Amino acid sequence: MSTDVSGMIECRPGARLWGLDDEDTVWEAGIDLFLLNRGNAYDGLACLFGIRNSFGFRPLAEDRGFPDDASEGLRREFAGPDFAYGTTWVTWAELAAADWQETNASGTRSRASAAGNDTDWGRVWSVMRILSEVHGAENVRLVVWFY
Repeated sequence: MSTDVSGMIECRPGARLWGLDDEDTVWEAGIDLFLLNRGNAYDGLACLFGIRNSFGFRPLAEDRGFPDDASEGLRREFAGPDFAYGTTWVTWAELAAADWQETNASGTRSRASAAGNDTDWGRVWSVMRILSEVHGAENVRLVVWFY
């Protein structure tokens, strides 16, 4: 049985403008992952999120759950716990700080070769990078779930 990924990029524009404690600083839906990512290559899912991790990667953001402070747009799109599993999220700050040369357990695949800029994930990273230039790296995140 195959595994598919869904998700959305969110940003928190108010954080940069008013600070994290302001009541108007909320997450806003950015763009659906479906519009950017054409594949669900299992090595990428493994190294990023620990899904189907027979490759032996140390995942960047495994099973963090659905964010309590998710945007209304994301809440509308989320498949829900009855249909989804492995829900998690990762910020651009975490992705930017990741060791993309780190390899899987066998030392044969790097994180960059599985999910780097030259893979289908590259378009996602480009959008997140641009949003982080405007809103800050901690205020841009990708929320995903699997089914």
